[in-house]
Amino acid sequence: MTDLLQETVTLPCGATLSNRIAKAGMSEQLAGRDGAVTDELIRLYERWARSGAGLLITGNVVIDRAALVEPRNVIVEGAAALPGLRRWADTVQKTPTALWMQINHPGRVATVPFTRRPVGPSALREPVPGFNLRTPRELTVADIETLIAGYARTAALAVEAGFDGVQIHAAHGFLLSQFLSPLANTRSDRYGGDAARRRRMLLETVAAVREAVGPAVPVGVKLNSADFQHGGFTEEESLDVARALADAGVDLLEISGGNYAVPAMEGVAHGAGDEGYFKDYATKVRAAVPIPLMLTGGLRTRAAMREVVAAGIDMVGIARPMAFVPDYPARILADGTEPALPAGPRALGYRPLDGYLQLASHNHQFHRMAAGLDPQRKTRIGTVIKALTRIGVAGATQISVPRSRR
Repeated sequence: MTDLLQETVTLPCGATLSNRIAKAGMSEQLAGRDGAVTDELIRLYERWARSGAGLLITGNVVIDRAALVEPRNVIVEGAAALPGLRRWADTVQKTPTALWMQINHPGRVATVPFTRRPVGPSALREPVPGFNLRTPRELTVADIETLIAGYARTAALAVEAGFDGVQIHAAHGFLLSQFLSPLANTRSDRYGGDAARRRRMLLETVAAVREAVGPAVPVGVKLNSADFQHGGFTEEESLDVARALADAGVDLLEISGGNYAVPAMEGVAHGAGDEGYFKDYATKVRAAVPIPLMLTGGLRTRAAMREVVAAGIDMVGIARPMAFVPDYPARILADGTEPALPAGPRALGYRPLDGYLQLASHNHQFHRMAAGLDPQRKTRIGTVIKALTRIGVAGATQISVPRSRR
């Protein structure tokens, strides 16, 4: 009998995934200073292509070089990106693994200083201790229409290059997530106000992307279960968004949670003792909405993953384990043995800094694999400092990059 995790998954568009384990998106920060695909990024994905996962979802690919999530994001604004994207898509072509591009715009959490003026649904600054975030310029309706077209353009280029699908990032406090939240979106036009209008930009983006890629290409969405802030995006609103996304023909809905102010996605805001941070919410979505689901956050053991699938969740997403054990899915599928994972940097007791140190530690492993090396099993403070220095230097060299490469 085939194990639950080894079963194939057929999506509404007709595409099939070879098993139920996916690598969730993690920001690699391996692009060139102009946002182009590099040999280092290709090396990392050649390693992950042998991971045994049924699906690899890339880290942030941004639609506008004027708005980066972090330094050295891949930028896809036009056809100039195609040669590099084709090389990236080719990394999985001789494997049963599918590769989807995660498409994103940071909105008001665009990183300073190389994003000179962030934009957002409203002119409200994200209140995050320890982050240098500026008050954004409120988007006009014309701006919103331009951004929706940008998501669609990037998705079309991904498919033209050979990617198997795309995922629209609408979680973790980025632009589309900001439109969903009443704390970030205080507009009074058709893109703000009640919950139905706040989800309009996301739904119009999904429709534009679907039109751009056609009916046979998987279109996924990453959505917060909630943003865990008083007066913010609630679980009930998230369920309504999930229903609307099902009606819109989304092929795979990934459940996550949190944002920059309350980083549940880092395993900081919620205790990491229980596997599957958002499992309870995912089961509510499963009961309410006939849409394929992927649960990401805190899953480490075969038993926990099988429990999630047995509860009706179609895919399980793992991310950080694959920074240290790049073939983690293959090991889980082969004999159920969960490789030991390092504890990571010692917590300092300041949540924003602790979360950033964790991210820097994982980023360091990406760079090791991108250089053809194995991940480092022990994370020392020197390792983290080295990663932070590299990120800072990357940001400094990106400030002077020209605006347009279309």
